[in-house]
Amino acid sequence: MTNIKSLGDIKSETKQYDKFETLDPINTFPEEVTKIVDVVADFANNQIVFLSSEGKLYQTTGKNYHEKLKAFENLPPMKSIASGYDHFLALSNEEKPKVYGWGENIQKQLGLDNNNYGFVEKPTLIEPLKDESIGQICCIGRCSFFLNKTTNILFGCGENSHGKLGKPEITENLVNIQKLHENVANVFGGHSDHTLITKTDGKLYGFGLNQNGELGLEHRNDAYTPTQIKLEIPVEDISKIRLAYRFTSILTNDGKLYVTGSNIRTGIGSELTEFKQYPQFNNNNTIIKDIDCGFFLLVILTQDNEIWVQGIFNGTKPKNSSVISKIQTGTNLTNDLSTYNQIKCCDRDLMFFFESNSYLIQDLEKLLKNGYFSDCDIQDIPVHKILIETRIGKSFDLIKKYLESNCKLNEIQDLLKWIYCDEMLNFKRTNEILNHFGIQNAQKTKLLTNDLKQLLFDEQTSDFKLVVKNEEDDDEEEEELYIHKFILVARSGLFLNMFENLEENLQKVNDYSRKSLETIELLISFLYTDELPITADTDQEFIKEEFEDIVEYYQLNPTIPMMDIFEKCSKI
Repeated sequence: MTNIKSLGDIKSETKQYDKFETLDPINTFPEEVTKIVDVVADFANNQIVFLSSEGKLYQTTGKNYHEKLKAFENLPPMKSIASGYDHFLALSNEEKPKVYGWGENIQKQLGLDNNNYGFVEKPTLIEPLKDESIGQICCIGRCSFFLNKTTNILFGCGENSHGKLGKPEITENLVNIQKLHENVANVFGGHSDHTLITKTDGKLYGFGLNQNGELGLEHRNDAYTPTQIKLEIPVEDISKIRLAYRFTSILTNDGKLYVTGSNIRTGIGSELTEFKQYPQFNNNNTIIKDIDCGFFLLVILTQDNEIWVQGIFNGTKPKNSSVISKIQTGTNLTNDLSTYNQIKCCDRDLMFFFESNSYLIQDLEKLLKNGYFSDCDIQDIPVHKILIETRIGKSFDLIKKYLESNCKLNEIQDLLKWIYCDEMLNFKRTNEILNHFGIQNAQKTKLLTNDLKQLLFDEQTSDFKLVVKNEEDDDEEEEELYIHKFILVARSGLFLNMFENLEENLQKVNDYSRKSLETIELLISFLYTDELPITADTDQEFIKEEFEDIVEYYQLNPTIPMMDIFEKCSKI
């Protein structure tokens, strides 16, 4: 495996430690595993569960961590996993998803039959939910949550002390799965005794233990029902919410971190009862690309590929845990992280880093979400005709007619996710639709970058021309580069602003960057593929000197480590 690496310790059953002192790749999966997409762990038993892109589950402990893992058998493909203090949940990737649970069930956190006490060894179907359209699963402590994404009803079961399920009942445990709350859009849990939810009204709410201010309610009283949380940032600007034992952290879309809660074990730095920007990064230009929390731990991954931790890590607590520390574990650690953008914590002793999606996919995902300069629609969803036709290989009218006549809205949305982002949310149904159009084994035969390479400088399909001329040479002829508007508005802030501010249908513009034709062509190639086609004949030093200026001029995604990408390409 190359897309996931580990750092830290994992306890074995003999309480010894397997050390991961540098960022080590995980190579314990069968050869058929192409990618690991998620990992969770319970705190009580030190078990780790991995989810592959094929939807298979692999479980390990410290005892067999270095042995080849075997997937759980006789299960449908899974699309998401979750873990509590001593139990696990998995949600199947089927047209009507099913929920499976395993681990401890003493507090009825698995929602299984009343007579099924004790430990459940393997993933077991949770029968009471089989008729519900569950779209999200979540755990905290010895509680489980199940969100019906169709009705926006949140179900749950397990321990209810301190209002952990958001129910005011005196009873400590909810033995059977019950309807907890209505109008819920998303639910967030973690290594915590409290829970956050967003509702369909677009606001953030919390319930559960709040004795350390972890809910950000401006007091320290537990919340037995969902209580609105006041924020100085709009909820729509939140990128990620992560919960720990006695604190909560929020990451915004622009890379800022907000926290609330106790510093007794986590070292947050303040006894906060409301969300405030993280003090150590408050007055500098650090952009944070991901965060996660262990039981007593906050981990931060910056755009500069630095790892910062605060709290208990590797089983030890710093003398001053209120001071954040940068991990130094290997001379090339930060360079090694340049292609990684997601971090997952397992308890307090182990971290995993996942290889990032390409920046191309990040930009096209925004294009799909915002519908910038779409030229057509499917079921009232703004889309881009040439991209749809290129990915499917059929005429747009034929594609539109079939989808609107034979597919549900959510199925069309899942297909568009594959078209724009190379990601399948529903493997079975998306493949069925693609099979109708003659596309077999799409995940291996129809990669987004390969399809976009077909459009690169293609005169027949382009709808825009970039006129390039070296202004220092008046005798040089102009060169017209054939481009597609959807690529320009997705990847270049300059063109997005240009098209937004001009009423006319712009079809041609001069390049005023004063850079060479070779540099401009390399830039356009990167916009389509996230790659730089540098060859032995390329004057690499000259191109490198020009590239920083042109990236700034065309206002590419500011998180792209362009010079790192250049360095990698120049060594190929």
